[in-house]
Amino acid sequence: MGKNKVIVFVKNPVPGKVKTRLAKTIGNKQALEIYLELLSITRQEVLKVQADKEVWYAWKVINDDIWDEDIFYKKVQVQGDLGEKMKHAFHTSFLDGYKKVVLIGSDCPTLTRQILEEAYEKLENHDVVFGPSKDGGYYLIGMRSFHPQVLEDINWSTEQVMAQTEKQAQEIGLTLAKLKPLNDIDTEEDWKEYLVQVTNR
Repeated sequence: MGKNKVIVFVKNPVPGKVKTRLAKTIGNKQALEIYLELLSITRQEVLKVQADKEVWYAWKVINDDIWDEDIFYKKVQVQGDLGEKMKHAFHTSFLDGYKKVVLIGSDCPTLTRQILEEAYEKLENHDVVFGPSKDGGYYLIGMRSFHPQVLEDINWSTEQVMAQTEKQAQEIGLTLAKLKPLNDIDTEEDWKEYLVQVTNR
């Protein structure tokens, strides 16, 4: 077992259950297609990282999907809010003896291997690392030991998430590092902006 782990939180790709804000303007079918593309982009980058890899599903494990069982250990997220789900994922990882654990979602197509590797580097000298997203949340959180308080009393799915999390971390005296801000894909506008970026590269 390696000392680094990367955890990817995913939703089971069911029409009407993923990218609901996106679906409001483009419909469930197209929102699902975009989500599947986001999963594929995330997987490609995670595969390049030197770390043990896990994918945690929202409802139940899916076999024979894009997440190859030979590479990705599969689990199911616990019940509760996002904080409870992440706390459980971090807690079990540190109990298993990992030294640096990075957790990401599957909504950020501009997240690269380099940024993931930078997160592990930051954890050499910091307790917690964040990848802030432009909507006030974050696309990545990493820890080098378990600090559940960082994930408590947060108004999830609001633009206050990053600020509140940062405040929690500072109150318990943790050292923080931040990666560059990226944009999650939540709306049709987000997706269009991303496609323009890709085209202009």
